[in-house]
Parts: sequence; C-alpha cells; structure tokens
Amino acid sequence: MTRVPAPLPIDDVLPAILEQLRGGNRLVLAAPPGAGKTTRVPLALAGLLGPPGVIAGRILMLEPRRIAARMAAERMASGLGERLGQTVGLTTRVDRKVSAATRIEVITDGLFTRRILNDPELKEVGAVLFDEFHERRLNSDLGLALALEVQGALREDLRLLIMSATLDTASVAKAITAPVIESEGRQYPVETRYLGRSGERIEDRMPKAIRQALREQEGSILAFLPGAREIHRTADALSDLGANVLVAPLFGALSPAEQDAAVSPAPDGKRKVVLATDLAESALTIEGVRIVIDSGLARVAEDEAGGLGTRLSTVRASRASVDQRRGRAGRTAPGVCYRLWDEAATRGLNAAPVPEILVSDLSGLVLALAEWGERDPSKLVWMDPPPAGKYRAAEAQLRALGALDEAGALTPKGREMARLPMAPRLAALIASAPGAPEKALAAEVAALAGERGMGGESSDLRDRLQRFRADGGQRARSLKAQASSWGGGARPGGDLARLLASAWPDQVARRRPGSEGSYLLASGRAANIPATDGLAKSEWLVIADLGGASREPRITLALPLTETEALASQKILTENRAAFDPKTAKFTARRVKALGAIVLSEAPLPKPSADAAARAMLDAVQAAGFGALGAADAVEETLHRLRILETSALIEAPVREAAALVETAPDWLHPLLRRKGAVVPQPQEVRDALIQSFDWPVQEALRQHAPLSLDLPSGQTARVDWLDPRAPLVSARAQAFYGLTEHPKIAAGRVPVTVELLSPGMKPAAATQDLARFWGAGYKDMAKDMRGRYPKHDWPDDPAKARAHEGRTKKRLT
Repeated sequence: MTRVPAPLPIDDVLPAILEQLRGGNRLVLAAPPGAGKTTRVPLALAGLLGPPGVIAGRILMLEPRRIAARMAAERMASGLGERLGQTVGLTTRVDRKVSAATRIEVITDGLFTRRILNDPELKEVGAVLFDEFHERRLNSDLGLALALEVQGALREDLRLLIMSATLDTASVAKAITAPVIESEGRQYPVETRYLGRSGERIEDRMPKAIRQALREQEGSILAFLPGAREIHRTADALSDLGANVLVAPLFGALSPAEQDAAVSPAPDGKRKVVLATDLAESALTIEGVRIVIDSGLARVAEDEAGGLGTRLSTVRASRASVDQRRGRAGRTAPGVCYRLWDEAATRGLNAAPVPEILVSDLSGLVLALAEWGERDPSKLVWMDPPPAGKYRAAEAQLRALGALDEAGALTPKGREMARLPMAPRLAALIASAPGAPEKALAAEVAALAGERGMGGESSDLRDRLQRFRADGGQRARSLKAQASSWGGGARPGGDLARLLASAWPDQVARRRPGSEGSYLLASGRAANIPATDGLAKSEWLVIADLGGASREPRITLALPLTETEALASQKILTENRAAFDPKTAKFTARRVKALGAIVLSEAPLPKPSADAAARAMLDAVQAAGFGALGAADAVEETLHRLRILETSALIEAPVREAAALVETAPDWLHPLLRRKGAVVPQPQEVRDALIQSFDWPVQEALRQHAPLSLDLPSGQTARVDWLDPRAPLVSARAQAFYGLTEHPKIAAGRVPVTVELLSPGMKPAAATQDLARFWGAGYKDMAKDMRGRYPKHDWPDDPAKARAHEGRTKKRLT
C-alpha cells in the first residue's frame, strides 16, 4: 500500500514540473538541500504521489555517489512500503537491485555512461534525471552530452531533467535550451560564528571546535572534513566524549550499515557528532542536526596521477559549498554554523567548485566518445567543453595503451577496454593479458586498485592483493565477483610484475641516483616513496597508483622489478634530446639511450636538431608560459584584441585566456618552432602564428576592427597599445591630431580609442576619448602650459581647423 509522505517544499512546484515536462522534453530544476527533489520528483513523474505522472517508461535518476544513490533509492522504496528492487531499483558498481516491475532506477553517473553506450536509444526509458548536477562531475557532464545527442537524433520523446541544490541556472538553461523552475525551500535562521584560522592540522583543530560546540549548543553536530584520513584522526581524538555522545564517521568507502548509522537520528537522550566529507553537503539528509562545524576544506579530483583515475587534492571549499554546508544546520530548527576561518576569507573563496572536466584526466571520456563514434568533442553540447590540451593528452595516452589507432578510432583492444566499467588504464591491464590466468589476475588487480582502501594501506601491491583475497566482507565479495566476471572465471595466475610492466610501460620507474625514495617514471614524471618503505630498496618499480602533490606525488601502490623485467617492458630508444633555458635563450643537446624518459646513457652534442629544439622550446612554454620565448606581451595583446571584438559583438572569441593557448601550443606554435630550429622566434612571429590558427573571419576582424596601428592626420602611423589599462591607446605629439573633429574609433565604430597627446619632448600632456570636446575645453589649459614650455612650437587657438603635422616648430612649418 502506497504511503502518502508529509509535504516538503518541493511539493509546491511539482505541478509546474509536471506541466512543463508534459509539453516539453527538457527542464532545469533548482532546489535547496532538503527540499525533497531527490525523492519527490521521480515519484511524481511516475505518477506515484497521487497526481497523474507524465513519464510512461522507466525513469533513470543519476547520482554522482554510490552512497547517495543507495539512500535515495531506499527512501523512495520505503515511502512506497516496498523492498528495494520492486518499483524503485538501484544500480551501482557493487550493487544491483532491479526487476521487471522497476519504474524508477537510481544509477550512478558512471554506469549511466556505460548504459547509454550499450543502448543509445535508451529503449524503455522515458526520462533521465541528473541529480546534484551542481557537483559537475565528469561523468555527469559526459552523460548529459550523450543524452542530449540521443534526444536530438533518436528520441525526441526522451525527457531530460537537470536537478541541483545550487546551480547557475541561467547558464545551464542557455547551454541546453531549457526552461527553469526554482523551489525556494524552507530554511530556519542559522547563526554563523567564525573561529579563525590556525596553524594546526585540521584533524587537531576540529576536535577542539566540536568540544566547544557541545558545551555551547544543544543538538547533534555535522562536522565537515576533507577526507577519510582526517575523519578517522578526529574520531580518535573524540573517543573520550562519553556514552551520551555518539561519534559517527560518514564517507563513501564505509559499509552500508556504517553509513546508515551515521545518517539515522540519535537515540533519545543522546547526541550525535557526524564527521562527514562533502557528500553530506546536499545529497544526504542527516536527521537531528542543528549545528554545523565547517573546516572549509574539500578533497577534489584534479588530475590523473597514475592513469588509474583522478588525483585527490585538498583545497579550500567554494562559496557555494560552504553556503550549502551552513544550510544543513537550519533544516528542522534554528541552528548555528561554526567556521574554522576568518569572516574576511569567505570573500576570497571561489564562487563554485571547478568542474571536473576542466581539471581531470579525460582518457575515460575520450574512450567513451571513440566508442560513441565521435572523434570531435566540439560536435556535442557541453556545459564546459573538454580542454584541448587535456583532450590531446588523453588521446596520446590511449594510443600508448593500444586503445586508439593513429586516426583516433577504437582498436580491437580498445573495444575490449571500452566494455569494462573502470579507468582505461585498469581496463588496459585486463585487455593486455596474454592468457586466461593472467586476465583473471589482472581483473583482481583492477578490482583492488579501483576501490580506495581495499586490501589495506600497504604500498606493496603483493600485500594488498593478499589481504584482498582474504577479505570476507560484503564489499570485498562484490568486488571479487566482478573480478571473476571481468577475468572470465579463470583461476588467477602468471607473473604479476611482468603483467603490469608490459601493460603500463610508462609506469616503469627507476630510483634516482643518490636519492632515497625518489623515482623517475618512464613517462617523465617524478614520484617518491618514504625511505623507510620496503619498496624504496628496489632499483626498479612498476607503479600502480600515485597520490598527493602533483609536482612529485607519493607512490601509493607499486611492485619491484628486476632490471631485465624493466628493460623488457618497452623498446629502448636512441635519440637526440635538447633542453632550453628561457633565462639565457640557449640550448643544450645530447644523444641519449633511454627507456622513455629514463636515461640509460648519454653523450653531449654540439647543437640540437630542429625537432629536438622545437620540443625543448615547447616544453619551456608549457612549463612557464609564453614568457619563456619573450612573447607573453604579444600573446596578451592578441587576447585583448579578441576580447574587445567579442564585447563589441563582432565575433565570438575562439580563446580568452593564455592558459588555454598554452594547452593548444602543440597545434599552432610547434610548426613555427620546428621551422626556426635552434633559433628563438621573435614575439611578432609568435603573434602571427597564433592569429593564423584562427578561422579566417576572426583574422579579418582583427585586421580590420582591432588593428595594431592607426594612420594619423599628420601622415604618420601610430602603434596601438593594447596592454595599457586605457587600451586601445594611441600616443603621438599633439600636432599629429590637429584637424580631427571626429574621434578615432575601432570595432566598427563601437569602441573609442584613447588618444594620448604628447608634448614635443614626447611626454604625456593629456588624454581623451572625445577629441571634439577636448579641442573646445581641455586643450586650452594644455596649450597655455605648452606655449610656456615650448614657445617655438605650433599651438593654434583652434586645433580642430589647424593642419596636422609631425610636431615641427612654427619656423619649420613656414
């Protein structure tokens, strides 16, 4: 029997949502945490809340996290008085509970990508709901791009609903051409108290703040910490709080029972302290909380570390995130939010989290698009398009793994990799296995490495694998079942070190001479491991995972190799290499015998080859920007010209920031560097190469409407200064502008040029953006001063009617 749930704020806009999707196929919905959008909207669309629904087929609701997916599905099923797997189903990497009767299937965003690749028409699916879209997960962006293409080409009847707690609804609606509905929600007042920053570690600072809040306030506490490590240490520091205060960790790697214990209400007469990561910002409802303590930190995916996914870095949370965290204290009663920083620092926070697509490894996205049959990402609709440089790097990595051919098409190995629901590097390990036992062994490693914390914390893969095999927990059993499926059910066997080295030759690493625990990978990256770790005694390693800082990350999972195994992992190359020093603009060259970036032997050369010099200069640009070639001003000048034209509605700028040009430099700059050989190009050559990379209409707009120089009435040509704060700026002696009654403008007459009038001594005398007005007003004061200082020069009473010249004296004019 269906239960009728108590009203929630989202109920106020449910009729509008149903009406909009009854006549349209796209909608953006913004509702604050706790409004009920996650559980109410799918039930309403399916007609399970009372009013007739608008979706005939199955509803897929995407969640970015497994814990959020499970809890949302369980809440909806409980509200219907059913078990999970009946009307409401669940699909995650480690759990699948669906049946023929399932109308609403909650699915993680990564598995949705796999679903749509396998079934592009999404047969029997009536709607796809993207929940918590504000998190801007890479899989959510990719899933939306693919779903939009399916809707446009195959399934006009497919409904797409983007739901978010905090979202720039205008930009989302514009990107996908959809209307917006917003729910105001209901929020009790929340007092904010700033406790200031300190030099302590956050796991030392947070327990003190929690004890303070327990003394000063009543109710349960939700404390936000960046990750599991800090949560465990904070919990240990609070172990003496007594039986009346329950400390409950909450993060993704916990068992379902532990997660349920964290979000359940505290027993009567007791208080609860929930130590959570940012997954509690919006995706979960935690009962009884009226105190929030915010560390102001978050752990985000920024870039791939070893190709096994993304590197997690601790950063300051965004303003949107800390506002959401604060709001959790005012869900059921007036609350208090303690912030572990100064109030002034809030203004310096980023407005919103950086979308993963801009900072993460894109190899999974590129592999998915190759399977989709699209090699040009610009043909899809993105909230933020994949950065060109990262996209090319991902293509290069996939070619190195054997997944793509030189044309960018999937190879047979790539097709096998694409079918596996894991990071491409892990999939390559399985697809590269030479036989059934090795494939089963590779599948075990993939299951272990793809699940953080599984098999313990040892950096030695052999130890982790042994612990994983002995683990009888539900999570481990689910992963073992998956590994058995991926490996074809065979008994694992073979040489693990050889298997990893042959599948991941760029992850082979050699200890640096004279160092303790510092290694250089064949890919060129540096990494380290504590000197006390047993693996640090090995000359050679094959690295399975990295973590920590991006400059020299920490080796978190590896295997020792013999030198023979290392040298057999890939072809040893003999080639010319060069280095470029931007400070001296000089090259050094050498002939090297190398295993990737690992130099086995070398000899100096008198000068670099053209290819080696070009690579060296390109490396310098990608490390230090265009200043490495002395061309930073030339590039910034061009960008400013593009911005002026875009602001004037004459073009859509193909690029807006120098960082984007650094990423695409291999495309437009490398040909110039190759032609120059061991000669550093002039700034204007870099500028010309950049402009020539643009489409012809953009080049013409730059030439006609944002010129580098202007002709003056005196017959002179004056350079336009695009870097001055007053830009565009033209400077010349005042006499060069005589006779001008109409002020010079660019951008099809839409932007006035700042005219800087110089004295005969070439010193600034005045500046104006309205010459006609200046001649009748400001000029009189300037001329009076100039006649006293330069009496022999020409200072007419009416410059608008005077003859322009180069600034000669009156005697030379006659």
